[in-house]
Amino acid sequence: MSTTKITVEATINAEPKKVWDYWTVPTHITKWNFASDDWQCPKAENDLKPGGTYFARMEAKDGSFGFDFEAVYDEVIDGQKITYTMGDGRQATTTFEDLDGATTVTTVFDAENSNPIEIQQQGWLAILNNFKKYVEVN
Repeated sequence: MSTTKITVEATINAEPKKVWDYWTVPTHITKWNFASDDWQCPKAENDLKPGGTYFARMEAKDGSFGFDFEAVYDEVIDGQKITYTMGDGRQATTTFEDLDGATTVTTVFDAENSNPIEIQQQGWLAILNNFKKYVEVN
């Protein structure tokens, strides 16, 4: 069975070290890990090593809906690449490319079967764009 891969990408106007830290440190993750302003990420945990776990609680601010996002790291190359497997077996890889003062963040992830590809891409891209905005303002 072949899996559809979806790619989202953004170039952040910040040095790779800052981008990496803001992507991986839980106190930062809770500030950007949601697709719209009516959502939030009140809790994040990150054990950034192969076999380590990632956890983020994502929920609507009005309490109407929420879910836990959990994954186990398969590969971590400090400052450059993260690959993890989500609870349902899908994988995602995020790379960080140094552009001399800016950083391109690219995530390639396995699509799930419940929602249209376009909706999944838009959702992940909205989170990535929220990350970009957070890094560039802080």
